[in-house]
Amino acid sequence: MTAGALKTVGILHPGEMGAVVGEVLAGHDLRVLGALDGRSAGTRARAERAGFADVGSLRRLVEEADVVLSILVPSAALETAQAVAREIRAAGSETLYADCNAVAAGTSRRMGEVIAEAGGRFVDASIIGPPPRQPGKTRFYASGEYAEEFARLGEHGLDVRPLGPEIGQASAIKTCYASVTKGLTALAAIQLAAAHAQGLDAVLMEELRTSQPALLAFMERFVGGMPPKAHRWIAEMEEHARAFEDLGLPGQMMQGAADLFRFAAGTPIAREAAPGQRFELAEASTALAEALGERDPG
Repeated sequence: MTAGALKTVGILHPGEMGAVVGEVLAGHDLRVLGALDGRSAGTRARAERAGFADVGSLRRLVEEADVVLSILVPSAALETAQAVAREIRAAGSETLYADCNAVAAGTSRRMGEVIAEAGGRFVDASIIGPPPRQPGKTRFYASGEYAEEFARLGEHGLDVRPLGPEIGQASAIKTCYASVTKGLTALAAIQLAAAHAQGLDAVLMEELRTSQPALLAFMERFVGGMPPKAHRWIAEMEEHARAFEDLGLPGQMMQGAADLFRFAAGTPIAREAAPGQRFELAEASTALAEALGERDPG
């Protein structure tokens, strides 16, 4: 699809975030497409509930959509961009492709090259906030030559904030923000587990209530909701580590956060949690500490 009126949006893929984004756009007069060939029954059902029209193949999605939004795990972002680029080239399309994933600025620039070489148009985008069920909670940042074109989605229910023509700026603001929120979540989770393992839960909680009430409120909000999301945050932290290293800054803290989330994702509390489930802070820290105690030190 070439540049023109914005009427049709393709979304890869209708996961927790992508489905809600699609639902918002469908509710604001856009046709929302999914390429659901080979997807699970659960994914198909979620897409149907959100108002997606299934066009089957990635080729048809590229041919019919005015803009394609990639919203998936960061580890799949480059591979997905390469697959879309192949379809853009084969279709002779100028489809606008927006990578909305939590990747390093350098990764975003590489994807921009891949899409441009195929004849498409690329937008570096990032999402800060939860799935946009409520207005004012979620922001889409966008950068690159076509950021203003992508920003027209702001007329259809999204809060889009262009950052100028340089690819990488939208990814960079995500790194700067999420490395704080998720990095602090990892740090808080591991110190809570350490306190529990040493019988110091009550002492630590009282000290935090006394001297760091704002920090305790942050921990209650973020650590309790972390276990079901931990598996998704591993690759994101690795991308943030890469982003820091590309700037000549140490990335070890983000690698440490990735390691913590990798550990957390393998615990029973994470494996058995429902999507979006939130636990009490004490329950989450106890579960992590117990899993830590069961690890084989060899």
